[in-house]
Amino acid sequence: MKSFVVLGIGRFGSSLARTLYRLGHEVLAIDDDEDVIQEIADDVTHAVVGDCVDENTLRSLGVRNFDVAIVAIGGELQSSILATVVLKDLGVKHIVAKAQSDLHAKVLKRVGADKVVFPERDMGIRLANNLSSENILDYIELSPDYSIAEIMVPPNWIGQTLKDLNVRAKYGITILACKNGSGIHVAPAPEYKLGTEDDLVVLGANDDLSSLQKS
Repeated sequence: MKSFVVLGIGRFGSSLARTLYRLGHEVLAIDDDEDVIQEIADDVTHAVVGDCVDENTLRSLGVRNFDVAIVAIGGELQSSILATVVLKDLGVKHIVAKAQSDLHAKVLKRVGADKVVFPERDMGIRLANNLSSENILDYIELSPDYSIAEIMVPPNWIGQTLKDLNVRAKYGITILACKNGSGIHVAPAPEYKLGTEDDLVVLGANDDLSSLQKS
């Protein structure tokens, strides 16, 4: 079990805090809106009304003892930047901060964020890819050039083994797992034969994944 402190309980922060708690972790939620804190109180370990950029408040709550601090503050960019600075000064081990733009991300990294996320942008990318192809079930962009996608098995692949298909050589992608009704097969063997109920989790360059969908 890890311990997390989430600063800013908006849509992103509340979803994150609830999910982490549901996964069995200790979660402290902090926000200056009392109504928001009351709403999430039963779904996290501790929920506190407080100023997310006030050093004395964060010190008194012992945030430096948490494994990860997530700055999920929306609205003014200044607040998320100040919160990141305060967390860094307090000695928090690992800081994750939500950014609204590339410039915002650069500033957050410069003042101490270990990881920067773009939840709105990333969700937009996933949704766009899901909507653009009926075969794409899920999509995670790893970088501007590479992604992981969960796809339906192309009809002409059904009944063939992975060895026969030789997708890495032909399409430039790597099959990470095969999913079907009986579960998930991670790093499937070359002899694995694809069936009609299989979905594939694949890794590759975005151009190669796009070409695969057109094949």
